[in-house]
Amino acid sequence: MNIVFFGTSEFAIPALKALIESPHEVLALVTQPDRKRGRNLKLSPPQAKVLAEAHGIPVYQPQDASSPETVQFLKNLNADLFVVIQFGQILKSQVLSIPKMYAINVHGSLLPRYRGAAPTNWAVMSGDTTSGVTVIRMNERMDEGDMIVKNEAGIEAEDTNVTLTEKLSELGAKALLEAIDLIAAKKERFEKQDSSNATYAPKLKKDDGLIDWTKSAAVIHNRVRGLLPWPGAYTHYSGKVLKVLHTEISGHPAGARAEAGKVLAIIKDKGIIVSTGAGTLAIKNLQLEGKKILDADSFVRGHSVDVGLRFG
Repeated sequence: MNIVFFGTSEFAIPALKALIESPHEVLALVTQPDRKRGRNLKLSPPQAKVLAEAHGIPVYQPQDASSPETVQFLKNLNADLFVVIQFGQILKSQVLSIPKMYAINVHGSLLPRYRGAAPTNWAVMSGDTTSGVTVIRMNERMDEGDMIVKNEAGIEAEDTNVTLTEKLSELGAKALLEAIDLIAAKKERFEKQDSSNATYAPKLKKDDGLIDWTKSAAVIHNRVRGLLPWPGAYTHYSGKVLKVLHTEISGHPAGARAEAGKVLAIIKDKGIIVSTGAGTLAIKNLQLEGKKILDADSFVRGHSVDVGLRFG
C-alpha cells in the first residue's frame, strides 16, 4: 500500500523504520517544523525527518497540517492510507478524509484507558503494572476511534516513562504492521471503545513535577519514575530547584513520626532517606539546578544535607 506517515517524536521512529523495511511504500513523511533545542538553542530537525531523508523519502513540515496548502499537497500524493504516530498536531476531517481508505493511529496505551497526550507518563505515575498499544481508525475525536489491533505489555517495577516508551514504541511498530496487513487483506475488524471506561492522560506541565511530600512514598516514587525525562520530579533545597531522578521505597522506622519532607538519615550506598505522608523514600540520584546529575553519596559530600533538613 501507498502510505503517508505523520510522526515527530522518538516514539514514532521504530514504526517508521518498520514501514520503510516493509513491502509498503512510504510516499512522504509529514512532521513538525525544525525547532530550537538544547542549551545553545540550535535549530534541529525531528528525528523522523533525519530518518526519512536518509532513505530518500520526501519530507513536508507544515505549521498547520490542516491548511489549504497542506490539504492540496496530501491530495496530490494519492495515498491509500495515512499512518499517524505522535505527530503533534490535531488532524481535522478535511485531512482524515483524504486517503483512499482511512487514517490510522498507534496510541501508547490500551484504549480507552489513557486517551490524551501523555499515556506512558500517566500509566507509570498511576502505578499500573500493565500497558500496551492500540491501533485505531482515526476520527476527529481525540483517541476515540474504533480499535483494530490491541497488544499488551507489562510495566516492570523498575520501568520509568523512558523505558516504557521505548518498550511500547517497538511494540507499536509490530502492531502497526499487523494492522496494515489486515487492512491490505480487507480482514480488519473494528471494535468500538467503551467510553464509560475511558481515562485521560493530559499533557504534562512544569508544575506537575513539584513533589508533594505529604503524599505517600509509593505515590511520590511512581511520579519520579513517570515524570522522566520532562518535566522531572523536583523539590526545593537552599532556594534552588532540586531534581529527584531516582528513588526507592524505604522502610526506615522513624518515618511514621516525622514531618513530611524531612531528612531522616543519610546512608552510604542507600541514599538520602526522606519522610513522606506515608512511609519513607530513599533518594538515590538527584540534580541541583545548573549542576550535573549526582548519586546521593556524591551529593552529600559537596552540599550541606543533614538529618533534620526539610525539602520543599
